[in-house]
Amino acid sequence: MQAVSRRLGHQYIKQSPAISSLYPLSDRYYGGENPRYQSTLTIKGVGHLVRKGTGGRSSVSGIVATVFGATGFLGRYLVQQLAKMGSQVLVPFRGSEDSQRHLKLMGDLGQIVPMKYDPRDENSIKAVMAKANVVINLIGREYETRNYSFEEVNHHMAEQLAMIAKEHGGIMRFIQVSCLGASPSSSSRMLRSKAAAEEAVLRELPEATVMKPAVMIGTEDRILNTWAHFAKKYSFLPLIGDGSTKIQPVYVVDVASAIVTALKDDGTSMGKVYELGGPDIFTVHELTELMYDVIREWPRYVKIPFPIAKAIAMPREILLKKVPFPMPTPTIFNLDLIEALSTDTLVSENALTFVDLGIVPHKLKGYPVEFLIQYRKGGPQYGSTVSEKVTPQSWS
Repeated sequence: MQAVSRRLGHQYIKQSPAISSLYPLSDRYYGGENPRYQSTLTIKGVGHLVRKGTGGRSSVSGIVATVFGATGFLGRYLVQQLAKMGSQVLVPFRGSEDSQRHLKLMGDLGQIVPMKYDPRDENSIKAVMAKANVVINLIGREYETRNYSFEEVNHHMAEQLAMIAKEHGGIMRFIQVSCLGASPSSSSRMLRSKAAAEEAVLRELPEATVMKPAVMIGTEDRILNTWAHFAKKYSFLPLIGDGSTKIQPVYVVDVASAIVTALKDDGTSMGKVYELGGPDIFTVHELTELMYDVIREWPRYVKIPFPIAKAIAMPREILLKKVPFPMPTPTIFNLDLIEALSTDTLVSENALTFVDLGIVPHKLKGYPVEFLIQYRKGGPQYGSTVSEKVTPQSWS
């Protein structure tokens, strides 16, 4: 009886034009007999969508966004800002059911929809993208594993998402998040794969928007947390090279705001590439000094020349595909990050930036790095501030 009901229900759905128009089946866009379609991205962005409410999380923005990589560092801040404006966010995930649990609290009931998928299964990707009108790709890796290479994660997955979005027929915006410094000529395989992804996405979807953030700083970041943890554990910090490499770190919330701002515009950001760097330029040594200042520890460094740092990181890369067990996740001695640190990573002179999106990025000194107080060995109030170190004047 249940089998008969399922067959009858399936026939009804296929024959009902009302339901078919409201909830298009994936075959309508993705049928195996259909050719690859031309790009259908609207030239006006999502500005014309019907909106309801006052603009809060209980409103309806009209945006239904599939955010690939939403369970990562940037993803949680982006999902929060999308949900805050009343958007429905589809969260594809491939790991544990708990990996996306924290995101459901960020939106109203039913607005955050976790969907399990397989990034290597095209039909699975089409399923999580079927009801969306916006696709945002945050997928990326800073290190390789036995199962996923840089080329597959950073390049081929982005290219596949762009191709599926191109065929979809209802995707109005596609935003690809790359990283600052991505270049085909980079010595880092990670940065070369990110550059290849940008090229592939813009080839498939010339109207797509590409965001290239610098190294991102925030509560769950993988730079200041890594340094502070190492410094607390070993009482010193390895300084790759002499620490003179210049970088332009950016607050992760500003990057999420840039993506949402581009998404809400009238289409002016479509087909453009934005380089998102913070307002201040730091050398690596200056950024470590800021970290030490916040955790209130005396700075201790061991300077490691680039050739020696690469030699320390090399065994993992050699053994990665040769041993029958997973290798440890690299932290400071990550070969590709060491390669990336060998050259300055700054916003280009004539690039589109936060200013072109009407955003003033936060300075790092202050709230964006306050999360580091968790590493103070005597609690948040441990140690002396600069003002306490000044000898008080005599009032005699």
